[in-house]
Amino acid sequence: MGTKIFTEIQNKLNDLSDEKTRLSGERFFKEAVKQHGVKTATVIKLAKEYQKQVLALGKQKVWELCDELWRSGYTEESFIACHFALSMKKEYTTEDFDVFEYWIRNYVSNWASCDTLCNHPVAECVMSFPELAKRTLQWTKSDNRWAKRAAAVTYIIPARKGLFTDTIFRTADALLYDPDDLVQKGYGWMLKAYSQYDTGRVFDYIMQHKADMPRTALRYAIEKMPEKLKKQAMAK
Repeated sequence: MGTKIFTEIQNKLNDLSDEKTRLSGERFFKEAVKQHGVKTATVIKLAKEYQKQVLALGKQKVWELCDELWRSGYTEESFIACHFALSMKKEYTTEDFDVFEYWIRNYVSNWASCDTLCNHPVAECVMSFPELAKRTLQWTKSDNRWAKRAAAVTYIIPARKGLFTDTIFRTADALLYDPDDLVQKGYGWMLKAYSQYDTGRVFDYIMQHKADMPRTALRYAIEKMPEKLKKQAMAK
């Protein structure tokens, strides 16, 4: 059944593909990205059409279907896999974190797939089982750029709620000097999200580290701050 659903989804994405959309989407990525050329809203609509049918498969079969979607290498299929994975959130256990970690290390190949997976399924799993935060801290030491970005973007939604404060700032410390601009943008975004909960704490952190923090990360981190604080942070 899972393979049948996978084939149906792929066929529908092929039918919906549009060369103009595909070429337009390419400009958002520095690396080569495999895409059909289907708008994200249409992709999610398609995922929702299959959601009830997919949930009836049971969790193990859902993970197998998601794995098949990820293996296709297409960004659109990765979004659908993330949607199905998030739909299972009430059934998450700590063992499911191993599944998500495997996808990050083996399938994620662009920032859009990384962020969709980590902002939602991974974040939900960590919020359900806070002890997993120590696992994301290990990602900061990885040679895989997507694992390092994942370590930060997993906390975007929790950061806005003021959750995982210690983990967030330890993650920022660990990634502070990373030369990869996509990692810098990831932890800068995480700090920006936390600034929506506690602007002062993030501002103090930036002022403490601004001499060493890459300007890309700094600009992301201060984006939601009042203009006066932005100017202080950007001043040399």
